[in-house]
Amino acid sequence: MDGTLDAAPKPRRSRPVRVADEIKQWVVERDLKQGDKLPNESEMITLFAVSKGTVREAMRILEAQGLIVTRTGPGGGSFVGKVSADRAKSLLANYFYFQDLSLADIYQMRRVLEPEMAASLAGHLTPAQLDELQALAERYPTPARSADEEKEQHIASLEFHARLSDFSGNRLMGFVIAFMARILTDLTVYRRLYDPPNLQLWQRGRDHQLRLVDALRRGDADAARATMASHMEGAEAMMVAQEAQLAKRFMGE
Repeated sequence: MDGTLDAAPKPRRSRPVRVADEIKQWVVERDLKQGDKLPNESEMITLFAVSKGTVREAMRILEAQGLIVTRTGPGGGSFVGKVSADRAKSLLANYFYFQDLSLADIYQMRRVLEPEMAASLAGHLTPAQLDELQALAERYPTPARSADEEKEQHIASLEFHARLSDFSGNRLMGFVIAFMARILTDLTVYRRLYDPPNLQLWQRGRDHQLRLVDALRRGDADAARATMASHMEGAEAMMVAQEAQLAKRFMGE
């Protein structure tokens, strides 16, 4: 023996899975776009030299992945689909269900990414985009008076960050930041909401968002970066103060 361990054999992939991959490669090679029509079932059987049942199962796999859309009636058939951002986020969140993802993990990422995104957007947003962010930052001008209202304010704050990510020119960065905002919105459980409300943290969070919009409006990348970095520290401190944790459940689309 040479002291090395043999790699574990890969599980055998079923024929429908292999055909689904072949169909995807067929679409890529022809540079098909969203909405382009795919061959009908009989043509698929001939193209890939498989049975009707295999083709149907392969198409069901692709439809479940959001890569094809099937329509019935006149002009119907199977068409190239596009995976929605919501579906991608749900699938990714459900993957992390088994990874013991923590709020500390999320904020470690947020502290790195969000200040850089903010800096990259300074001076590059339209007046309409800036006004939309301003309105989100100003949505709650007074502290929460109940647990329900406090939760609403948390969600509104995350909407601000999700919307900011929509404006990012770096689609990967924007997606990751929006994904984290979605996780925090859908899966966070606050154990000490309104126990009592921390007025200082509320004021700090609101002021940071307003200062960030001002920096973005002025095109001051350094100020935008510093403001967002400080905001992330405060947001994490609020989560700790309220004993927030991620719920152990799957996330829907």
